[in-house]
Amino acid sequence: MDGAQISTLPQAPQAVEKAPVPVLAPVPPVEAPGPQGLNDSRFFINRELSWVAFDERVLEEACDPQVPVLERLKFLAITSSNLDEFFMIRVAGLKQQLVGHVEETALDALTPAEQIASISTRCHIMVARQYKALLQDVLPNLERAGVRLLRPGHLSSEAEAFVTDYFWREVFPVLTPIALDPGHPFPHLRNKSLNLAVRFSAGAPGGRLRYGVVPVPSVLPRLVEVPDPGRRSYVLLEDVIARHAAQLFPGMPIEGCYAFRVTRNWDLSIDEEEAEDLLVTIEREVRRRDRGSAVRLEIAAHAEQPMVDYLVRALKLGPGDVYRPDGPLDIPDLLPLLGRIEQKELHYEPFTPVIPHQIGDGERDLFRLIRERDVLLHHPYESFDPVVSFIEAAAEDPAVLAIKMTLYRTGKDSPVVRALQRAAENGKQVTALVELKARMDEEANIVWARALEQAGVHVVYGLIGYKTHSKAALVVRRESAGLHRYVHLGTGNYNPGTARIYSDLSLFTAKEDFGADATSLFNLLTGYSKPVSWRKFKVAPLNLKASVLELIDREAQIAAQTGKGRIVAKMNSLSEPDVIKALYRASQAGVQIDLVVRGICALRPGIPGVSDRIRVVSIVDRFLEHARIWHFEAGGKREMFLASADWMQRNFVRRVEIAFPVEDPAIRERIFDEILTISLADNVKARILRADGTHERATPAPGAPLVRSQERFMALARRASSAAEAAVPAADVFPNQRRPERRRKKRSLA
Repeated sequence: MDGAQISTLPQAPQAVEKAPVPVLAPVPPVEAPGPQGLNDSRFFINRELSWVAFDERVLEEACDPQVPVLERLKFLAITSSNLDEFFMIRVAGLKQQLVGHVEETALDALTPAEQIASISTRCHIMVARQYKALLQDVLPNLERAGVRLLRPGHLSSEAEAFVTDYFWREVFPVLTPIALDPGHPFPHLRNKSLNLAVRFSAGAPGGRLRYGVVPVPSVLPRLVEVPDPGRRSYVLLEDVIARHAAQLFPGMPIEGCYAFRVTRNWDLSIDEEEAEDLLVTIEREVRRRDRGSAVRLEIAAHAEQPMVDYLVRALKLGPGDVYRPDGPLDIPDLLPLLGRIEQKELHYEPFTPVIPHQIGDGERDLFRLIRERDVLLHHPYESFDPVVSFIEAAAEDPAVLAIKMTLYRTGKDSPVVRALQRAAENGKQVTALVELKARMDEEANIVWARALEQAGVHVVYGLIGYKTHSKAALVVRRESAGLHRYVHLGTGNYNPGTARIYSDLSLFTAKEDFGADATSLFNLLTGYSKPVSWRKFKVAPLNLKASVLELIDREAQIAAQTGKGRIVAKMNSLSEPDVIKALYRASQAGVQIDLVVRGICALRPGIPGVSDRIRVVSIVDRFLEHARIWHFEAGGKREMFLASADWMQRNFVRRVEIAFPVEDPAIRERIFDEILTISLADNVKARILRADGTHERATPAPGAPLVRSQERFMALARRASSAAEAAVPAADVFPNQRRPERRRKKRSLA
């Protein structure tokens, strides 16, 4: 069989026409409705389609010629990873509703079947655009840089000999070819595993034997480097196997061999109240979930229809569940190519997070510094190292009596976990709330939980029925004046790896009210001990939603009385219907509302008489926007909160979350004038949400300078990395622009 026929790469890049992306119907002008009128389904964007729109914005970065080519490959990989999780969780959930005959409609009145159909249409268009970018842009640019991904039919004789030797020496011993007949039913293939589907000719021995499957071993490298003088060239492992398919099924004439991949329902279903040991129960369910039902089939574009039809029947899927990408499946597996290319111009300019000048090089007494004043860190522009140092110092400090932390996602080889282990070994009272239900990190958290327990850490798993998503650390220290509490609160996880690519905020404080609330939080998590009242924290599922609604309604009341009101909020997602309706009421009352929402947004801005004072911006750039910030003008008091929670129903009712006030005036001003104002001024990487549910790139006004918010944050961090540079006037950080504060006063969203 000719190698070119079985290649998982097409013989030549084929242009994919960019089809128009379906949009939601525009909302007709309406008179300002009363409270009942705000329930109109036309005023809401579908949650699932809004998520698809977010991944489309990620894909836009992969298609942007202004983005360095290797960064475009990263964005292509992120698009794929996002789609995997979306199908594994959200699409799987919609399909379960269909199977269970649940006809619950979404906020926009779409049924589960209608949502699945719309998702399929949008995602097929997205995948076609994704592979067009890969084959016609990214891979050709990589080849010009000296790195090639070869098709088997294009190998030199030397490379051919190498591939043959590699197959018999390294690959063949670990393969399990499976012939499918009545005695060998279709195997249960693992979620996201790569496989080869083999089709035998009609006249093959065995009569009814028509198909076979060869799982591609995940224990072997996907990219196989082959000899190619002067360049680094690779073939895909599945192509190496496909070239030798005839040897795997001797005597069976093969008509076709195609790579395919199955995505399954990956959500956990756990009855926590019936579980005697939650860790053991989740560990068991994690192993079982690989047997979830299939929700998507990806198969090589050149696969023959009989083969596709057979797989669809075997996996119990429908035609809309089949995706036929014109290139290698599972794009994230191509990321190792990045390390083979050293040309700086193909990457973003390197950025090293800075240590803020007030913290210095680590020689300063961190506890004394926090005792003197609150400290704010803006990650990844400012280093996450001080957060790790805070826990490490507490682990070694003889004066520290206790450490308590929540751990949601920690990453591999976590220095934070190691510090907690050392603290326990040093005789300190250490408590770790490990969230075993952190989606996609369940297995890693089980490992950490067992390791912490072995070191003597008191490990708990939170409240039954709730995920603990709050990010908090409490250190109790004996000092000359008595016991003193030090608190770290964040919008992101205790994960040094993601802290270099996620945009988050950290606050250190030694204020007594914060220490008291942190103590109450951990008592709630470990002993179900709910405090009589909270001094500073807003806590879900207890009072967070009511507090957010109260803050929004108060702003509306002030605006109705004075004609002035302002809300600026930054978050990952906004879909809670009661909060959206409260924002609509505030807009109707005259409140100017600016929202920076990275992903899902079910609110429709710009509806006459409903949301015409609301502006929604989404920023997609090299770092993942992840911080949650809420600002309320409050009649000139300018109250601000940082939070672990988005404005979503799950965050308010099914998770333990905290929001906490920013009380230091200088920090509050910094967050508003730097982070929020610059984000709203972005006209390079920002997209503006329109009333019809589409996003449009922000464009600078004639003569206005370009503002790329993440570049400005990097410049600010560099300038503020020493005490002397911290005093540089803002005009020097914002060349050719007014100061941010004055720019803010000029802005209008009407």
